[in-house]
Amino acid sequence: MSAERVRDTLERLAELLRDTGAAHAETVVRFAARYAEALKAGGTLWFAGNGGSAADAQHIATEYVVRYARSRKALSAAALTTDTSLLTACGNDFGFDEVFARQIEALVRPPDLVVLHSTSGESPNLLRAAQAARSAGVLVLALLGRGGGPLLALVDDALVVNSNDTARIQEVQLAIEHVICELVERELAP
Repeated sequence: MSAERVRDTLERLAELLRDTGAAHAETVVRFAARYAEALKAGGTLWFAGNGGSAADAQHIATEYVVRYARSRKALSAAALTTDTSLLTACGNDFGFDEVFARQIEALVRPPDLVVLHSTSGESPNLLRAAQAARSAGVLVLALLGRGGGPLLALVDDALVVNSNDTARIQEVQLAIEHVICELVERELAP
């Protein structure tokens, strides 16, 4: 263990955050506007991801329902990663590739918004989720890494973190989601 290693890791993260801010500030503003539009129209924000990205989906949905920086009325948001009975039944009966698509088919309608988190853009269940959301006529946004992968071509808009490091991609994606949440709160609960 070394303090130098810690400093180096945090400095690289800070550099990635600076670079992402410089490259994608307008994308973040655009995402926030789309979140706010969906919520103003009575829609729900639906979040999904795998592994650490599943945890981020749950974390962000909670920020909207409970609160982020200020007390305000609850905003409609949910993570497609939380119902263990549904996830395991669907995985067993239809395969893991369908766990999000099946929920989208059942629950998601315009003016809802689907937001997918992926570090690679390659997860088959997220690819199917994007396809299902498109079939439902719902806007699909994605926070991606590693160049975006095949998911990039299936979504309406994406922010691709310029990194191949899973942990750093997730850290930046969570920071971006917090910024979006702050912008949405300011718009909907000034």
